[in-house]
Amino acid sequence: MLPLEFLFSRTFSEDPHTAYAELREQGPVHPIDFPRGATAFLVVDHEHGRAALSDPRLSKDVAHSSVPVDGEQFFAGTMLAMDPPGHTRLRGLMAKAFTAARVEKLRPRVQEITDALLDGIAARGEADLIEDLAVPLPVQVICELLGVPASDRARFRAWTAVLTVPALTAEARTRRRDAAREFNAHLIKIIAERRARPEDDLISALIAARDGDAALTEPELLNGIVLLLIAGHETTVNLIGNGVLALLQAPGQCELLRTRPDLLPSAVEELLRYDGPVERASQRIALTDMEIAGTPIPKGAWVHVALAAADRDPAAFDDPGRLDVTRAPRRHVAFGHGLHFCLGAPLARLEGQIAIGSLLTRFPDLALAVPPADLRHHRTGSIVRGLTTLPIRV
Repeated sequence: MLPLEFLFSRTFSEDPHTAYAELREQGPVHPIDFPRGATAFLVVDHEHGRAALSDPRLSKDVAHSSVPVDGEQFFAGTMLAMDPPGHTRLRGLMAKAFTAARVEKLRPRVQEITDALLDGIAARGEADLIEDLAVPLPVQVICELLGVPASDRARFRAWTAVLTVPALTAEARTRRRDAAREFNAHLIKIIAERRARPEDDLISALIAARDGDAALTEPELLNGIVLLLIAGHETTVNLIGNGVLALLQAPGQCELLRTRPDLLPSAVEELLRYDGPVERASQRIALTDMEIAGTPIPKGAWVHVALAAADRDPAAFDDPGRLDVTRAPRRHVAFGHGLHFCLGAPLARLEGQIAIGSLLTRFPDLALAVPPADLRHHRTGSIVRGLTTLPIRV
């Protein structure tokens, strides 16, 4: 049985791919020694992991858990924690506002923001790529898209940093509760302003979204905006950071992409597969006694799919530990699969392509400023995977 402490450990977070490979060799499903008497399982292969992500017998609603769940779960009222028909209705309304056309219209603005950030890096000659590009780009984009004032962005980033860290202590739970209260109160104020004076932004579009006579309720609107603000930048931060590090550690692939910008779309897909921004999918709960790969899963048990493990499965991808920007691994699960496939995936892809492509074009001598062994990943034990810093020289 996997000790929960191991999955939360620094050792695991710095090299999960080796640990997942060893687990996968032992079998596709592993029980986790979960606290409070809960039964939990980790799925580490592509076939069964992908199937689990779209299995209707696995619920996203923690109300089906066999043990009581902390009521402070921040995403409890969002699509992430809902099943059909509620999920279907909410996603449909959100999708009416967050359209592919709206995302594509952002391309010139994403390029403009990227170029300005790269100007700052060029002037200094060195930078922390996380704080100087990977964070400010998607934060500014999602805030502009939603209509969040520029003066609020630092606060939103600070609240997000608290809300996406596992609350493992009483002190951490207090910080999370305070951040959630402040975050929600500020958003309620912005929503009220948009109801009174609609603008050409996503919050106004979400307020106006209709499915027949149905519209988003006030709590649904608030939860949807929270989800978009957090998921709308957190994924891209880690895509850019993890992706650039992977390229700098594979100089041949980095140079190929620099000389072949037409490969950027496939390269971003490969970077998502190779070291994606989300390590493990958020929980599913078994609605009935079932089996996954022959392993009995009792009703009420928690099932976690290791996306990072599925996307390095040699049964699904040839030589999965090798970065290949010419590969087009469209069956990767970096953005999930099925009903809960990431609504913001098109925006993350757009930002990743522009940020990474522009960085490589602008700085042909781009290099790490520290040994790779000095780099650390943050939010140990969370579902996300990203670097705390990425010092570079240009």
